[in-house]
Amino acid sequence: MKASAFVYPWDVNGDPEAPARIAALGVEQVTLAAAYHSTRALTPRHPRHRVVTAEHAAVLYPADDRWNGRELRPYAAGAWAPGDAFGEAATALADAGLEVHTWVVLAHNSRLGAEHPDTSVVNAYGDRYPWAPCIAQPATRAYLTDLAAEAAVRPGARGTELESLGWYGLQHLHAHDKTGGVGLGDAGQYLMALCFCPSCREGYGRHGLDADRLAAAVRTALEPVWQGAPSDGAWPGVEKLLGETLANTTRAYRDETARTLQEQAVAAVRAAAPGGFRVLLHADPVSYHVGANPGVDPAHILSVADGVVVPCAGGTGTLTPFARQEREGAVIAANFTVVSGMGGSPGTLADDAAEARRLGATELRLYHAGLASDGDLDTVRSALAGL
Repeated sequence: MKASAFVYPWDVNGDPEAPARIAALGVEQVTLAAAYHSTRALTPRHPRHRVVTAEHAAVLYPADDRWNGRELRPYAAGAWAPGDAFGEAATALADAGLEVHTWVVLAHNSRLGAEHPDTSVVNAYGDRYPWAPCIAQPATRAYLTDLAAEAAVRPGARGTELESLGWYGLQHLHAHDKTGGVGLGDAGQYLMALCFCPSCREGYGRHGLDADRLAAAVRTALEPVWQGAPSDGAWPGVEKLLGETLANTTRAYRDETARTLQEQAVAAVRAAAPGGFRVLLHADPVSYHVGANPGVDPAHILSVADGVVVPCAGGTGTLTPFARQEREGAVIAANFTVVSGMGGSPGTLADDAAEARRLGATELRLYHAGLASDGDLDTVRSALAGL
């Protein structure tokens, strides 16, 4: 199975040993960040630093003139990734014999929400989620589509992996996050993800819903959850809280909004890319799920993109709905965390990969070559050598 390791430019730039070290893991490919959200990351082997603080979401290359005069535009990185940090790292990794694909984070941008608050998701209580651009808004959709095309198709890249190309919700590890005090469950998280910005209010209206009444219904449905009542999991739990008609109508609106954005973004990438350029989406097989791996309809997304990167930290069952489509040539990449300190299990990678292959995975993704300890990387190397 072809394997790719996720990498940041700052893992590579300034560390001449990094490309060979990553290649020695036994991976054929790297998925290198080209546009990324704010983060604080360890660099345990870098000769110049141990911690990198990316203060805001940014592109890790010089943006071009397509953004001139536009209100919504990508932010340049600061000292953590100056100049063409992506290009410098990509060249070094390619020189080590690695195939480079871009890693592009889209609808996840706290600075955008802080400077342009009207772009953010607004929940049924009127609270804004500044980390979550609302993907129903025309200006935001245009921004995300153009960002996907620009950040994906960098010089030397052979393909891209688009993360957060869909709805985002409450689930977000914000600075000193304090949102775990109430167990919202799948159903509660869905209700807290419903957006009531002007664009979404209009969208609900097109589907026959009164936005004010819907927001009131959401607040009423959540009241027992705030009081400690358990929230049923999966979609029947949403229908139980909100009622079948309201639940299914909101889902139809949100699914349509996400699908059309994904179609537009992939089309924009393909129009900008050379022949043979591969376009994958980070995706969850349950369409109402939100976040970095937004929910999709497996049959639809495999008709749009060349494949998917599927989170498998909670188990490999997420692969089955995609593999069941039996779409010839589709990439189904099983994404495993291999950083022990972040809950990963590099010691079980060989068994996990074998199970993923049995369930239809065609490739592996390893999160994350720059963050893992030396011991974790040694374990990964041994596992890949045995595949």
